[in-house]
Amino acid sequence: MEFFSTAWHVLSAYIIFIFGGWLLFFTRNYFSVNVRRLALIYAWHTVLCAFYAWYVINNGGDALMYYQTSLADGLAFSVGTAGVRYITYFFSVFLGLSFLGCFLVFNVFGTLGLVAFDAALRHAVFGKPLFLKRLATLIILLPSISFWSSAVGKDAISFMATGFALWAALDISRRKWLMIFAILSMLLVRPHMAAMMIIGLSAAFVLQARLPLIQRILFGGISIAAAAAMVPFALDYAGVGAGADMDALLEYTEERQGYNQQGGGGVDISSMSFPMQLFTYLFRPLPIEAGSIFQLAASLDNMILLFLFIVGGLALFKGRKARIQSGRVFLWVYALLALVVLAMTTANLGISVRQKWMFTPVLIYLLISVMGRTCKRTSHDSESVALADINLKK
Repeated sequence: MEFFSTAWHVLSAYIIFIFGGWLLFFTRNYFSVNVRRLALIYAWHTVLCAFYAWYVINNGGDALMYYQTSLADGLAFSVGTAGVRYITYFFSVFLGLSFLGCFLVFNVFGTLGLVAFDAALRHAVFGKPLFLKRLATLIILLPSISFWSSAVGKDAISFMATGFALWAALDISRRKWLMIFAILSMLLVRPHMAAMMIIGLSAAFVLQARLPLIQRILFGGISIAAAAAMVPFALDYAGVGAGADMDALLEYTEERQGYNQQGGGGVDISSMSFPMQLFTYLFRPLPIEAGSIFQLAASLDNMILLFLFIVGGLALFKGRKARIQSGRVFLWVYALLALVVLAMTTANLGISVRQKWMFTPVLIYLLISVMGRTCKRTSHDSESVALADINLKK
């Protein structure tokens, strides 16, 4: 396997890169991001994309499998792995893109998610101490986020869906179509996570006190009906079965806890307590457990996450109210549900390092939004992301 082998491969890769930059530039007002910051995020994400592509060519990986299988005939559209193959087929066969060209396509998906995540964090730290603003920028530039969300595969699309859902949740009434797109994107690659998003929306509508009772009943009923339809589908996709009872779910959980324990990233979570499972999923490997340069990089990211959880958790414990209230019920329900389910069923740290970015951005936002103190503003100011961007430029 090689990056490219024809002149079209080189030209098409360049076109994809330029088109990605144009698409991001087109969204700058929607995410209230200045061009310099947008260019920095895209360049950083693309550098890690190129490194990931080089690494996969020399060492193998899921991205190589997705690309090679997309070249086969007779692919049928479905969700999950088949969905990624079908998307890759469109670019690799229909458009004739090279391996690098396909990587750059998924790089755009991941960058869009990162820009949305960045917009949410800038919104959360608006008017707060400079330290928190720099911390928000540091989080956006964590290597793990851009590395795992830049490759051909599920992670780029699922991260984009998470970023879009987070940004949409800050003002669901004006960004409902973005939320719908986020759920559909997640459904394409990871149906069980899409089901959790719909469950979170159901809770948000039912518990939204500011909505009239009739609207709460209407929107809540629609969301609950959608969740009722999605959950059996997600269970069937996961291999549990649409009509599974509690015993079947417990058996499936125990079975999953024994998977993927081979290799350096395998851990036995079946003997761990529930809190330890949560800690292992979120914060391991620790620096003292790192056995490679990649594990060391992941462990340093985990230390930053651990700091956020300690400081943000203390702020929550002290009862500090968040400045931004829109969609927080959805965010909390989705993030905690995803954490519990994935922590109880993932026995490999290499997998958790990738998959936790399907919900960790939401937790980071929720925690950093209650950290630090902010000056008093009007309600219009607190909801204005454009003013947040102006503040960051100063």
